[in-house]
Amino acid sequence: MRGALPRGHRPVSEHFAWDFTIRPPTTMPPLRPVHTAVFPVAGLGTRFLPATKASPKEMLPIVDKPLIQYAVEEAYAAGVRHMVFVTGRSKRAIEDHFDTAYELESELEAAGKHELLRLVQAVAPDDMDCTYVRQPRSLGLGHAVLCAAHIVGDRPFAVLLADDLMVGPPGGQPVLAQMADAFEALGRSVLAVQEVPLDQVRRYGIVAGPAAGERLISIEHIVEKPAPDAAPSRMGVAGRYILTPRIFDEIRSQTPGAGGEIQLTDAIARLMTKERVYAYQYSGKRYDCGSKEGFLEATVELALQHPQMGAPFRSYLKSLAL
Repeated sequence: MRGALPRGHRPVSEHFAWDFTIRPPTTMPPLRPVHTAVFPVAGLGTRFLPATKASPKEMLPIVDKPLIQYAVEEAYAAGVRHMVFVTGRSKRAIEDHFDTAYELESELEAAGKHELLRLVQAVAPDDMDCTYVRQPRSLGLGHAVLCAAHIVGDRPFAVLLADDLMVGPPGGQPVLAQMADAFEALGRSVLAVQEVPLDQVRRYGIVAGPAAGERLISIEHIVEKPAPDAAPSRMGVAGRYILTPRIFDEIRSQTPGAGGEIQLTDAIARLMTKERVYAYQYSGKRYDCGSKEGFLEATVELALQHPQMGAPFRSYLKSLAL
């Protein structure tokens, strides 16, 4: 029975408030060296107000699944079995989504709606652990990742930003699974990158360096949101990372930057002085669901690919004669 253990809480450090864990009674052995993923989900989602006034932006649905579920499913497909959510005060809905809904499951079973019951139960498979930790103040992505340090420990881990909905190529591997293969071969941190238009480089962390094999770049330069005339390349970092645990030391010793935030990009730049870091040009498509335009694009394109809704929705769009 998933989530049967009572929830508890404990103070962990001055950086962290509470740690909530749902653990199934049995856990399969990890399938890859990377079996923990961190999801920084404490942001306020101000670009989607008023929709996010009382509901987390990560719970906004794309067709019939919230953004956070797409990210968790991607991590699970890459062999990750421990999901760590770095949350904030208004994010309880995320915890509830991955918890067992006893009343709902009982109602569905009593009504004979077995297909819907299986769909609800599949949200959190029996071999998946979920841990929740608070980020008490909004101090940047680097600080959010640091909030999970005591849970991750001294093992490599993935970081997934749910705002970036990543879809692998048709019939191919999901993006994080591609990166996990690269990490397994390299044993060093790997960042997902894509080529972006020059006029958009100021929205991304930008990397540059020599090719290090198929789809790989050995990073020599990384800069956060440069001006177009100062960008070392057009390779922008997308919202997927696989990092070695040494990154935590770099974040802890980092001085806050503009706005008092601790940026993950700055910590990665410091990590590069001690060990090699690679960029991986993934195969697939990224939707920037932190923006309204990207959110709408993802909704339309994934609706067209939906096994039940795709055909009728395509017919509807054609009927609009836009």
